[in-house]
Amino acid sequence: MPQKDPAVNIHGGALAPCSTDPLTGYFRDAHCNTCSQDTGSHTVCAVMTAEFLAYSKYVGNDLSTPRPEFGFAGLRPGDSWCLCASRFLQAHDEGCAPRVHLAATHVRALEIVPLDVLEANAADG
Repeated sequence: MPQKDPAVNIHGGALAPCSTDPLTGYFRDAHCNTCSQDTGSHTVCAVMTAEFLAYSKYVGNDLSTPRPEFGFAGLRPGDSWCLCASRFLQAHDEGCAPRVHLAATHVRALEIVPLDVLEANAADG
């Protein structure tokens, strides 16, 4: 098992959980933890919307179709999920970014997504 980076959010606090149902995260530990092997940087805790799920499917990452062979039930609007930071930024640039739980978004997301972009899409105040 790869060594996790410190569990710190974008504001320097302890990384809050993103989702246990569905269970999310690169490590499937309910947090948007990351490590050097997480090449996709699954660090942005996002709240799914129908618009974003359709967009993600359109650009080649179908998150809504169940994949039981991987223990994946498929995401629905309202589910929280650790998104790849680059996919979040791409969706933001296309005008369909989902909302973000800032306290549950890993500090490493800032290597890809500017802080002001994350804060502009905050789900939690």
